[in-house]
Amino acid sequence: MNTYKIFAINPGSTSTKIAMFENDEEIFSKNVSHDAEKLKEFKEISDQFGYRKQTILNELKAAGQSLENVAAFSARGGGLVNVEGGVYTVGEKLLEHAKAGFTVKHPATLGAQLAAAFAGEYGGAAFVVNPPDVDEFSDVARVTGLKGIYRESRIHALNQKEIGIRYAAKQGKKYEDMNLIICHIGGGISVTAHDHGKMVDSNDIANGDGPMAPTRCGQIPVKDVVTMCFSGKYTENEMRDKITKTGGLVDHLGTSDAREVTAMIAAGNQYAKLIYDAMLYEIGKYAGSMAAVLKGKVDGIVLTGGISHDPYVVEKLKEMLSFLAPITVMAGEFEMEALAAGALRVLRGEEALKEYTGIPVWNGFDGEPD
Repeated sequence: MNTYKIFAINPGSTSTKIAMFENDEEIFSKNVSHDAEKLKEFKEISDQFGYRKQTILNELKAAGQSLENVAAFSARGGGLVNVEGGVYTVGEKLLEHAKAGFTVKHPATLGAQLAAAFAGEYGGAAFVVNPPDVDEFSDVARVTGLKGIYRESRIHALNQKEIGIRYAAKQGKKYEDMNLIICHIGGGISVTAHDHGKMVDSNDIANGDGPMAPTRCGQIPVKDVVTMCFSGKYTENEMRDKITKTGGLVDHLGTSDAREVTAMIAAGNQYAKLIYDAMLYEIGKYAGSMAAVLKGKVDGIVLTGGISHDPYVVEKLKEMLSFLAPITVMAGEFEMEALAAGALRVLRGEEALKEYTGIPVWNGFDGEPD
């Protein structure tokens, strides 16, 4: 069997995670830090490209790593129109949308740009694997009670898909042949129904949906939010921050670190216990709704993400969900492994490479009145 060298790239706000793999074995990894003050000098995210690229090359040189003979440069991606899951070649249209941040302004959009540049200089292919833009929702899952407001898939697509594939393999099955509920429990929380390889329903972690999370408010009574918006106490940006940055555990307990919360509970803080239990209760409740989406035919429930390391979390969710299906814990995040695994499947001919067209898989409903 051929050995493929794969370089994975995952840009974040002030760092870029990189890793070198030989097939599925990680031989080098580094979280490359970028000077926050330096990043402020760049007007647009794409303007950071040259600085980030050189910083990565410097780190590789210092570690004695080379990009020669890399078969694939595999990136997280982002800023694209909504797409179905899979591995995409970084072509002209994908690169155009990534550079512009066509749908969102986030450093993840630099992933495709870096992969394409490295592939151009060193040879090899440039891929994007299950980007944040993956949207496989069923039509009924999109509809809300207000015309013009739709539910869209904004979840941990890369890790969710990888966990689904890994779990199925452990059962001696294919991901496409199983019904799963996967709960990613970390800084953000996504609870997703996987129906034979498609993420048909979940919660929108960016727009205030689903369970409360460490920094996110989750689903709350909309009327009360409207009252807060027009109270004169908060600016629009402050209200938006309450949804994704300063809500959840931060708003209640002043921290987004679940370890600090468990320490509070251990010290006898009953309010901290109430809030933590409420978060777990909401996760369990939402997972139960995903079982209804799958019509009760659930092959397994998987807990992943960093907070799934906490035995208390696992215990509480098992109490709520064990009657539905077997529960497996695959704690942590597997994003870098997912980038390598996706590229490897394509290189081995196990998965077809997809082309990004720039045409969204969903853009409203046919026949919807104005």
